[in-house]
Amino acid sequence: MPQKVRIALDAMGGDFGASVVVPGAALALTRHTDIEFLLFGDSALINTQLEAHPALKAVSRVFHADIAISMDEKPSQALRRGRKSSSMWLAIDAVKKGEADVAVSAGNTGALMAMARLNLRMMPGIDRPAIAAVWPTVRGESVVLDVGASIGGDARHLAFLAIMGSAMARVLFDLERPTVGLLNIGVEEVKGVEEVRGAAELLRAMNLPQLEFIGFVEGDGIGKGAADVIVTEGFSGNIALKTAEGTARQIAEYLRSAMSRTWRSKLGYIFARGAFNALRDKMDPRKVNGGVFLGLNGVVIKSHGGTDAEGFASAVDVGYDMVRYDLLPKINQTLNRDGHALSIVPNAQEAVS
Repeated sequence: MPQKVRIALDAMGGDFGASVVVPGAALALTRHTDIEFLLFGDSALINTQLEAHPALKAVSRVFHADIAISMDEKPSQALRRGRKSSSMWLAIDAVKKGEADVAVSAGNTGALMAMARLNLRMMPGIDRPAIAAVWPTVRGESVVLDVGASIGGDARHLAFLAIMGSAMARVLFDLERPTVGLLNIGVEEVKGVEEVRGAAELLRAMNLPQLEFIGFVEGDGIGKGAADVIVTEGFSGNIALKTAEGTARQIAEYLRSAMSRTWRSKLGYIFARGAFNALRDKMDPRKVNGGVFLGLNGVVIKSHGGTDAEGFASAVDVGYDMVRYDLLPKINQTLNRDGHALSIVPNAQEAVS
């Protein structure tokens, strides 16, 4: 375990670049004083922002990058233009070279995934990466994956998502054997597409000691916290994530409107302010910002592009936890426990036959 957690930041990523990244890093530093930062991007802009945060400046090193990947670039275009020279690539490369323990970016998701996969490569046996998110539920939090790294997935891919997600849950929630469910349109065994049913059969056959497979979970089970880990492919996972975020903002707007409608409602808000503040914090997407790229030979965190300093600090918090509590070793341990976890997973055709 490193004495310091070294975090590489794509300081130009996201909608606001260094004006959010630097204050966000400063806020994260107040929560984790054992962090060192490597900031990649326009050195003049970064250093200007650092002047307002002397404590952060004291534990940071700035590396100039001429190219910033825009939010609307296609992954192939970003690779051609920014490979080996963009702030995004250099932050990831610092992880590959062992100069940083984790990279955090609020930049273009597709470009970040493409660069991370090309530079860090996949773990042995893992064909496709995934983005895992921490999801607030009525009983605490759950890990949900994939929330947008790739579209579709056969039974073998879904089984590996379950393995990686359970390792993340062990890190975050200090669980010996997290429960795992597959997102489906019903809990009955005959429901769902062939890939999901095949993944269920595969997980039962594997019977891994590091996770407890509980079967299928319907969409409303995510918010209920029906399982510690909920697995789906990236298309439906991303829709579920964006729907939940939009619903949270919708409810918050309803509450604000209702509390300001009459003098009685305003008075009621004054008496119930503590409860409303607690609800607001629970529903605030910034508090759970930071998707973890799983399956790579390195730790990469994706922050929402339009977040503010508080949200970016939350993404840094996630990266800190993934390093400090040994995410990668736990994934490898789960995949290779007793030397056979990988070998008993059939190929995609066999898995759904």
